[in-house]
Amino acid sequence: MPLTPKEVLDIAALARIGIGEAEAQAVQADLNNIFELIGQMRRVDTEGVEPMSHALDLTLRLREDKVSETDQRELFQSIAPQKEAGLYLVPKVIE
Repeated sequence: MPLTPKEVLDIAALARIGIGEAEAQAVQADLNNIFELIGQMRRVDTEGVEPMSHALDLTLRLREDKVSETDQRELFQSIAPQKEAGLYLVPKVIE
């Protein structure tokens, strides 16, 4: 069901987008093309097609879960303005 220029102007008003009559006709053509494409896609027979999690059937390479960085916690906490029990103290910002 194609949109009319008035419907395009109403949609633009709801979206708080200011467009004129000429621009509404250009947008109308674009939106109608998009709706036609959606209609074509809905008419495609997908019976028996298994859903895919990704368009490319790839498997991710997994890396070994091991620590690769050195522990610098004491260094980082030594320069913190305020800390307590190993935690950083920050000013309260919400009352």
